[in-house]
Amino acid sequence: MAHSVAIIGAGIAGLAAGCYLQMNGYETEVFEAHYLPGGLCTGWKRGAPGTSGGYTFDGCLHWLLGSGPASPFYDMWRELVDMLAVRFVHHDLRMDIELDQPDRFGDRVFHLYGNLELLEGYLKKVAPEDSEVIDELIASIRTAQKYSFPPLWDVAPEVRTWRDNLKLVKYLPFLLYVRKWSKITNFQFAERFQNPFLRDAFRHWFIDRDLGMLLMTMQLAWYDQKCAGFPVGGSLPFAQRIAERYESLGGTIHYRAPVRRILVEGDRATGIELENGQQHAADTVISAADGHWTIFDALGAKYTDACIRDLYDGKTLELFESMVLVSLAVARTFETEPHLLRFLLREPLTIPDGTRFDCMEAHIFNYDPTLAPAGKTVVSVTLYTRNSAYWTELRERDRDAYRAAKEQVALEIVERLETRLGD
Repeated sequence: MAHSVAIIGAGIAGLAAGCYLQMNGYETEVFEAHYLPGGLCTGWKRGAPGTSGGYTFDGCLHWLLGSGPASPFYDMWRELVDMLAVRFVHHDLRMDIELDQPDRFGDRVFHLYGNLELLEGYLKKVAPEDSEVIDELIASIRTAQKYSFPPLWDVAPEVRTWRDNLKLVKYLPFLLYVRKWSKITNFQFAERFQNPFLRDAFRHWFIDRDLGMLLMTMQLAWYDQKCAGFPVGGSLPFAQRIAERYESLGGTIHYRAPVRRILVEGDRATGIELENGQQHAADTVISAADGHWTIFDALGAKYTDACIRDLYDGKTLELFESMVLVSLAVARTFETEPHLLRFLLREPLTIPDGTRFDCMEAHIFNYDPTLAPAGKTVVSVTLYTRNSAYWTELRERDRDAYRAAKEQVALEIVERLETRLGD
């Protein structure tokens, strides 16, 4: 009898685990609380499906690492999805950033190119005095492109031989690149430019957030290699392809099946119990659900230590910011606008949780015709906040007030988009 595995969650992690287990002779079932696969890799339909009013609001992917063969993730995705059946969009122009400081030609818009040749030429055109710094940046990115990163090994660490480990020596230059750029933030790197326009641009690269240059340089390397593209159709159809692959391998997905707890006997997981009381025995349980829920709810906080508690209490690592996502169905097109536009606000925006914004980034889905009817466009704005507690507590305390607060944010965003993008 095949070894049975119960998988909690039909997100990408759960579906991928199920696929690989099915490929290797295991008998698996996935238990998903939602009625759709994908987890966070999702989207929402708005308007009447199948009619001229149908819109898709995407909720996840800006780009997928491994959309092209230059990334080792491409071969991994090919095991789960027919990648040749997925059309990806790769942008040579990644974003326009509007600034206070004009360049030497009087233009206040910084063009962030994903094509390194275009980027290098543009940077040197607006700031020839900074050619040395620009050369250093571009050369480091091209060095990184010589290596498969993040590296995916064919041999698991537990069974590697010394010969396998010896192959890692070739990554020494890449490790030096990682060491160098992980110690520099975009704010620090900006100060190396003599040109005030470039200093301003690099400071605004992450919407006034001071983040590591390693992230920036890696993204530019992937964009240039065309292996970080957007799947036409959006996030949910991509997740559904993996769900279909899993089911074609013989796996079963139980939708609307929220798990209450993991069954344990003698410190060993023996199955799961659903919210409706049904129990499903399994030789192995894999939780591909939220880590905090898994440890503190499904397992009753019985298997924790100081290290785990410090992680979830925010003592070890800083939690990533929460997001307020506003998606709009707009009855017009934006052919002359870039797909990502960051612009300064004439008046700062302060949302109900107290977070203030001096600029805004609009994601204009003018490159994917499947997301909106002809002649119309989906536009989304994401606001980052560290005050997620406000929204969580408000939703639990007063649903009407919670909806009103969200509506207020949406109206404020529409007003500012109208100022910048309106006819």
